[in-house]
Amino acid sequence: MNHLPTDVRAAIRLFAFYVANGTLEFDLLEDIDYKPRLMTSGSALEMVFAIFTNVLQVDENGEVTNAGDAEYRAAQWIRRYCDPAYRVDPPFAAWETELH
Repeated sequence: MNHLPTDVRAAIRLFAFYVANGTLEFDLLEDIDYKPRLMTSGSALEMVFAIFTNVLQVDENGEVTNAGDAEYRAAQWIRRYCDPAYRVDPPFAAWETELH
């Protein structure tokens, strides 16, 4: 069985660090204390990681090509979860929020 490429593992690790540290997409989430809300609902945190990994793209060499985009889409979901008045643009496509 093959392992995930090192670059993919690094992107996921950094994403998890930013989420847990409260520093994910600071400009979008700077006034949102999202950590307590995400930690009280496992399904909310599950969706954050689903969006990140669904949006994440890897090239033929196993290198991540859009970690920033994947982080931003996940941050948009967090913002909408914490602030119902926030409008995600563009709206999420079904594939972005699919749970595997």
